[in-house]
Amino acid sequence: MLNKINDFLWGWFMILLLSGTHIFMTIKTRFIQRKIFKAIRLSVTKEKSANGNISPFQSLMASLASTIGTGNIIGMGTAIALGGPGAVFWCWITGVFGIATKYSETLLALRHRIKKRDGTFSGGAMYILEYGLHAKWLGCLFAVFCVLASFGIGAGIQIHAISDIFCQTLDPQNDHTIILFTYRISTISLLTGLITAPIIGAIIFGGIKYIARLCEIIVPVMALLYISGCVFIILINKEYFIPAIKLILKSAFSVTAFAGGITGTSITAAARYGISRGLFSNESGLGSTPIIACSAQSRNAVRQALISATATFWDTVVVCLLSGVVLVSSMLKTPYEFQELEGARLMFAAFKQIPFAGTFILVLGIVMFAFSTIPGWSYYGERCVEYLFDEKAVVLYKKIFIAVLFISSIISLDTVWTLSDIFNALMAIPNIIAVLYLSDTVSIETNHYLYNNRLDSFD
Repeated sequence: MLNKINDFLWGWFMILLLSGTHIFMTIKTRFIQRKIFKAIRLSVTKEKSANGNISPFQSLMASLASTIGTGNIIGMGTAIALGGPGAVFWCWITGVFGIATKYSETLLALRHRIKKRDGTFSGGAMYILEYGLHAKWLGCLFAVFCVLASFGIGAGIQIHAISDIFCQTLDPQNDHTIILFTYRISTISLLTGLITAPIIGAIIFGGIKYIARLCEIIVPVMALLYISGCVFIILINKEYFIPAIKLILKSAFSVTAFAGGITGTSITAAARYGISRGLFSNESGLGSTPIIACSAQSRNAVRQALISATATFWDTVVVCLLSGVVLVSSMLKTPYEFQELEGARLMFAAFKQIPFAGTFILVLGIVMFAFSTIPGWSYYGERCVEYLFDEKAVVLYKKIFIAVLFISSIISLDTVWTLSDIFNALMAIPNIIAVLYLSDTVSIETNHYLYNNRLDSFD
């Protein structure tokens, strides 16, 4: 039953809903994507006399920590395996148009954020729905789905990814196990949970400023490391770079058999898996990352919305594209090595081309990506618990979150994956309703500040 619900929500229904919103908001914002380089410049520019808890750059790094993750590595392998090389193109194009939705939802979240008694700020889709649409019940629904999703995609799946990669690397034959409550458990998995859960606990109990400082350090390092590895592989496969690009474009619009047994059966398969992977990876439209953006120091919503939109650019337009080109060019070079492989194994086969350090770079990248995702999603859940109840409930939520982290390191997560997908989709629906309903507000604000050159004003 859960699989059927998930297949429906993340089938053509969600693809058309989110991609349609991406295109619509691109039109309403007069193609905001052309301002992306201005947004990148703003993200590294200090803003004086602004209200907020953390800097715009810290906010961006915290958002990237939650979006750049295992989906960029394992997800692209899965998309290519199921949808063929053309899935890379559709994933990339989703990122390009998704910039407009990420910009719009963040702008609205900043406009409707609230200042609490202690001087800090809270915001997100729940406040947009309550104060913008006057539909508090929808805000409560969003908050409930976000809390539930945080236990899955934010805690369980990420810690399991760390545990799994350590097991594959340090104990591939699963020789080291113990019996715990009649269940055979990997010793590596148990140690991963015992070590990681307290560290994450210290981080999330430190609050948003602590999370932001951590992300400010980890995210640039892990992104540069992974991107450098991808560029190195592309240079190794340079004679296959142009053929790979041609194959990606050709497969995106036609039935193409791909060497090595991976087949793009049709444009439908390529579009479905490419678009869904892009949507899942950058979270544009889910309403999650604007929750962190509302803590940023900013004089107006447009400025911070531009900065937040660069998260989708880096996550999908850059990182996912590089991952896709690395895989396709490597498959063209040595197709026999990629037969019957998918997901993480595809990327491991590709990164083995880097002498000595290839496997280490990928393992470190997956671990750091997953580790940095956890505190960001914890913060999403905290703010939604606070919205539903009060500050006192947040402490209980954090304790449950840490417990879920430990338990998830030693159990199978097939059902948790499915539930996480469902809750993410259910988060997106009320958020998209708010973005579309208030699209005129987005358009007016964008024209006033951005296209009339008033971005630095206080009006």
